[in-house]
Amino acid sequence: MKLLVLHLIEQQAKHGYEIIKDISDLVGGGYTPSSGTIYPTLTYLEEIGFVVVENTADDRKQYHITEAGRLHLKEQNQHIQHLLARLETRRELHENDQYVDVHRAMENLKTALRLKLKGKDFNAEQVRQVAEIIDQAAVKIGRL
Repeated sequence: MKLLVLHLIEQQAKHGYEIIKDISDLVGGGYTPSSGTIYPTLTYLEEIGFVVVENTADDRKQYHITEAGRLHLKEQNQHIQHLLARLETRRELHENDQYVDVHRAMENLKTALRLKLKGKDFNAEQVRQVAEIIDQAAVKIGRL
């Protein structure tokens, strides 16, 4: 998250809300990072000297990248490009109506896992069985 936030600030100085909106747009699929994630990240980036904060005329904080932040992004460029490519792929998949059934099935799987994991009677053997079922599904999908 830190690299992504820093990358967005490098593009243009931003307010926290703008960063939240930009990440939501980048990721797609209804994901929006919480202010409880973004603002501590911004504070951290400020503390390590990668961004500075300026108060705007409307008394909002605007974040600007520093030279140290630019250097860090340059050093992490390959990682950032990989991250952006993954986010783009995720966004495209979520926006493609062709994959509605796959999204539904994935949500069903996640819900079933959450419910089962919350159960107190889920033992080590069942955990192993669930992992095996998911691994088998992945192999079958890979063979399509």
